[in-house]
Amino acid sequence: MIRVKQTNETDPLAFMVTITESSGETSHRVTLSQGTYQKLTGGKVSAVDCVQAACMFLLEREPKEAILGQFDITVISHYFPDFERELPRYLEQL
Repeated sequence: MIRVKQTNETDPLAFMVTITESSGETSHRVTLSQGTYQKLTGGKVSAVDCVQAACMFLLEREPKEAILGQFDITVISHYFPDFERELPRYLEQL
């Protein structure tokens, strides 16, 4: 289960993400600039949904323990170049 709570509404937006699985729980602080949010979603979904979809993307590629404890959403593309292309598929699942 992925729980996303927005903790800051100014730019950059900030979120606390908790990922819970049978093997335990991890917490992650994620930031997302307004510009990146618009680029990734066109404002068609909430920023919370955008972050949740990004975490779903990550969990399909690595265990929750390998996800950085604190990161800006733009760093995902550095590790996984297909992130921006694949994100819409995860947004559709929400």
